[in-house]
Amino acid sequence: MFEKEILNYKDLDIKISDFANEDILYLLNNTILGSEGGMRYSLQNINTRIAEYGDKIRFISLYLKGQLAGTIGACYRSTGQGRLQVHSSYLRYLAFQPLYQSDLSAGSGKREPLREEKEDTFRYRVLELFGKPHMLGFTEEPDNGKHILYAFIESMNERSKNLVHKAGYEYVRSFLTVAFSRFSPEVRKGVELLPENEMPLMTQLLNEYYRDYSLFTTEYAFVNRKYYVLRENGEIIAGAAAIPSVYRIFNIPGLWGWVITKVLPEMPLYKRIFKPEMFRFLVFDAIYCKRGKERKLANLFESMCASEGFNTGLTWLDDRSRLYEELRTGAGMGALNRMLNAKPGLVYIRFVNFKEEEKEVFFDSPAYISGFDFS
Repeated sequence: MFEKEILNYKDLDIKISDFANEDILYLLNNTILGSEGGMRYSLQNINTRIAEYGDKIRFISLYLKGQLAGTIGACYRSTGQGRLQVHSSYLRYLAFQPLYQSDLSAGSGKREPLREEKEDTFRYRVLELFGKPHMLGFTEEPDNGKHILYAFIESMNERSKNLVHKAGYEYVRSFLTVAFSRFSPEVRKGVELLPENEMPLMTQLLNEYYRDYSLFTTEYAFVNRKYYVLRENGEIIAGAAAIPSVYRIFNIPGLWGWVITKVLPEMPLYKRIFKPEMFRFLVFDAIYCKRGKERKLANLFESMCASEGFNTGLTWLDDRSRLYEELRTGAGMGALNRMLNAKPGLVYIRFVNFKEEEKEVFFDSPAYISGFDFS
């Protein structure tokens, strides 16, 4: 393990570490995510997920006079294939102590300018540092090696969008949340856990399925050996990783948000699929489906929920991808998906050492949205 100072700015120090210390873990576990006017929630399994990233996560942390004020994580992986293959760092776990969050100044109804300025200064300088990915110490790649840094931002979060624009990040793609639910899920015929000796075959099928996607990686497809497959006449026709997750929901905006959080939890059946105080769901990740068999995915998802003890599952898909269109138009995803009115998420990328013409393929190709990174 290591921790080193990489920048000193007035009374602020920025340090990089390959582990989350007690202060970082406490901050992350007590941070409410989301933007004003959007859904507000907190993650409930942060410690487990950080451990599963292993040695491929770094934390860039801001210290004010020796005290932790904020942090952000960078998760390394090699993504894509062919022209889309590149060393990548996914940015997540951005959190600040309450002093630096968007608190309202007493009685004014506005943010305190000093707090906002320091928070934006830290964010901007860290994003600038990520323009030199060799500093994170993930690989031995040279300073002039190609690298992308990417983040997912809510479409309503104007402040974050403005900030990443200033730091050289470009809007590339958009994606939407897709939900699956069953009041009483059952295990369907032909569904089973993938045997370990078939993981190389499944990796090959996934690589073929996502060969034209940016940001794709199989690195977390088989985490905890919970990859389920659906067979037909012995052939794997569909598959997905099951990642148990828990959110605590504080707010969902709009009329449907009120219905989902206040009305449905009081109804005997619907409260099985959504409990805002502790929303338990499966993440469906690394989804595979043989062309023409998309309607079978509902059987796979239902069996996964039944086997793992859940009523609800979520996944995130590029909204111009074929898989999204298939699930949206008739895969029998259930009641929660019909009620879902989620705003798009946006994919922002900073291209390091890319020529302008080399970026084009990332704008034209669907983006793979890793469910593991949302869990």
